[in-house]
Amino acid sequence: MLKTALRNVLAHKARLLMTVLAVTLGVAFVSGTLVFADSSTAAHRAAVSKDYADIAVTVAPKDPPPGAPGAAGSAGSAGDEHATVLDDALARELAGLPGVAAVRPSADGLATLNSSNGTPLRTGRIWAHRAAAYVPGADGKDSRHPLTEGRAPRDGQEIAVDSGTAAAGRFRIGEEITLATDGPAMTKRLVGIVTTRDTRVTAGGTLVLFDKATAQELFASPGRYTSIDLSAVPGTDAAELARRVTALLPADRAEATTGAAQAAQQAVLVDTLTRGNAKLSLVFAGVALFIGSFLIVNTFTMLVARRTREIALLRAIGATRRQVVRSLLWEAVLLGLAASALGFLLGLGIASVLPEILSTAGESLPRGPLVIGPLPVAAALAVGVGVTVLAAWLPSRKAARIAPVEAMRAAEQPPTATASRVRGAAGALLLVLGAGLLLSLAGAKDASEENLRSAMSGCALLVIAMIVLAPLLAVPVLRLSARLTGRLGITGHLAHRNALRDPRRTAATASALMVSTALVAGLAVIGHSTGQALDRQAAAGLAADYVISTHTSSAGIDPAAVQRVTATPGVRTATAVTDSTLFIGGGVRQISGVDPAAAPSVMKLDFVNGSLKDLGPGRIALSSTLARANGVRTGDRIDARIGGPGQDLTPYTVVGVYEDNPTAQDALGARTEVQQSSLDAGSVQRVLVRADGAADGGATKDRLRTATGNNPLLQVQDRRELVQEASGSLSTLLTLTYGLLAIGGVIAALGIMNTLAMSVSDRTREIGVLRAIGMDRTGIRRMIRLESLAVAAFGTLLGLASGLFGAWTVGALTNGALKDYSLTLPWGTLLLICLISLATGAVAAALPARHASSLSPLEAVAEL
Repeated sequence: MLKTALRNVLAHKARLLMTVLAVTLGVAFVSGTLVFADSSTAAHRAAVSKDYADIAVTVAPKDPPPGAPGAAGSAGSAGDEHATVLDDALARELAGLPGVAAVRPSADGLATLNSSNGTPLRTGRIWAHRAAAYVPGADGKDSRHPLTEGRAPRDGQEIAVDSGTAAAGRFRIGEEITLATDGPAMTKRLVGIVTTRDTRVTAGGTLVLFDKATAQELFASPGRYTSIDLSAVPGTDAAELARRVTALLPADRAEATTGAAQAAQQAVLVDTLTRGNAKLSLVFAGVALFIGSFLIVNTFTMLVARRTREIALLRAIGATRRQVVRSLLWEAVLLGLAASALGFLLGLGIASVLPEILSTAGESLPRGPLVIGPLPVAAALAVGVGVTVLAAWLPSRKAARIAPVEAMRAAEQPPTATASRVRGAAGALLLVLGAGLLLSLAGAKDASEENLRSAMSGCALLVIAMIVLAPLLAVPVLRLSARLTGRLGITGHLAHRNALRDPRRTAATASALMVSTALVAGLAVIGHSTGQALDRQAAAGLAADYVISTHTSSAGIDPAAVQRVTATPGVRTATAVTDSTLFIGGGVRQISGVDPAAAPSVMKLDFVNGSLKDLGPGRIALSSTLARANGVRTGDRIDARIGGPGQDLTPYTVVGVYEDNPTAQDALGARTEVQQSSLDAGSVQRVLVRADGAADGGATKDRLRTATGNNPLLQVQDRRELVQEASGSLSTLLTLTYGLLAIGGVIAALGIMNTLAMSVSDRTREIGVLRAIGMDRTGIRRMIRLESLAVAAFGTLLGLASGLFGAWTVGALTNGALKDYSLTLPWGTLLLICLISLATGAVAAALPARHASSLSPLEAVAEL
């Protein structure tokens, strides 16, 4: 039977090619994603190992215990007392320990720069905005930061940057650069460009180097360091050296960590980031394999129908049912092996280009050789062979039921009435279960994990129900389309009859397009509706025209900058807002500290009861959601704490309850009290600005940037930019939507092309007769194309219906997280989906139509 299977594969290799291509796409995404993940992880680890290659032990200040001076939530300095131990005296002591080859003190921190055009540089990666001291060795050079151009900074007015930062910001030697650490902006002159191996910088961050004294003043204190790195004499054990260093350090003031331990910690972070990069590709792989399975089932079903007599003859000469099943499954195994091999090779190509695709917007990934481990190879084989065999299992069982007497009958028999009734009952049951489960979520408005699982289960049942019912729905739906195709003459009438000739084949061919259309349409509707809700919510509750805020939560706005903003021409009102943490009712919320008199001019506050005028020390206002969650009303008292942990709860009087407002956040308090209770007393996180009213083409915004000192830690946004920023979170969903549309379209086109090609082969004599009685080549091509369009339209219609229904029901869960969510249809996108789906059918029919029109009438009629 293995020889029989091999012979059949070779005999039908052209017809099985589309099946192999469909499985190849899924295998390529799976294997390519796994190879990319392994290669990216290895490249990151190699880069991290280089970072710590010359570090045996690092000494750093130990975090103070809770409640101690400098700890979070305590009064006093945040770190000076604990940084004093890392000084030159300690560095000299460490240099004298046995096994220490060299000591390198460091004063490191974060600094954000403005590019040459005045805009903040790479604001999406604030944590990777590295800043350090240029520490020359005995030769006057810093081995970690080799100079490639210019010289090292010598005083507080000079800096150096790495080559990647210089390229991204378009900096040149001698240029004045604006930067900030955690306060007001500074202007420094660029005197040198260096290279670095720091993966945080090479992966899209920035690096600024100061002279040692300036770095100490900015990130530690004069004469002090943030860390001290030790390199070891060859042959010295790093762990033993760490123990010697620990014995020298004050137990509660500093700690020693080996370079290997730091590299391992960084590797854990790298693994987490790398896994995130692979998720989208795995989603594409799953969709490709799921949709491709319909093509496999359809292909094997058609092959079994064409080979009915052949299989019956095998049964007649003694082949058992098990042998027939085994023969077809061996064919599937051979196809799966071929698809696995091709898919794995294509996956290697995908893995090699993914770093380039993901290294956009200034974020580059480390380069390295492809790492081909056992998991990608095993996954390629398991996916390719497994999916193909599973998809071929049902047709093989059908083939095993063919009796020897079938050799004397026609090649294909229509389904019995009993089989149709069973299919209809099963499909109806699945439809009721799926639709009922989704409808039960329509009023949930709670995006809990349980509800999300229920929604996914309901959508899966709905799709399966449509697949089961598709052969029964094909007849009435295609008959409705007969009015349109009938107007196109005899070719339209024949195309319609051909599509109805075998509803099961038509439904199976359209199922791939139906699934992809349902996924894309559903995601498009949810994405568009969510985007509209975010647009409304972004500026909801905001009466101000501009919002000045920080890129990072650790930095505040300089009070002097607030005063300059208030005095800026074109500004009617500027109100400072202090954002802090509110511990209330056993949870953690956000409170906005405002001036009660000025807040109404920049915020749209709708109070259910109470008012803002009574806001003051010991008195707060709550959003309606927070008040309802804690069961309080205006006039009630509730225990809460503003600021960090470690403090006692304080009773507060609720002076008002307002409708949820994203600008006001969860609670409102007097700014003076919120500032006093915050970790950084006197800090301001936002400034809400109301302009005079006349549009000035962005001049007011430019003046506001100037008033902030062009601080790269601050951003000035108008209402339109706030909306765009809120909608930016949908980029991944849009990428997923269009990616699924592309994959589904490609596989659906392969399926339609494969079905039409086999259909043309089955109807060779029929086409010859049509040619003999006068139909020209153009009419044959038009008939095949119209048949393909009818199948594509059927799949598109079912897909749109399923996708829109799923989006309507699942969207209710989004309404729990977005108050302003409402179902909004993206008519343009839906029209585009329909056009692409129909175009898929037209493109897929090109080759089969051309082949059909090229048949010679005499040879076609003579075909047996």
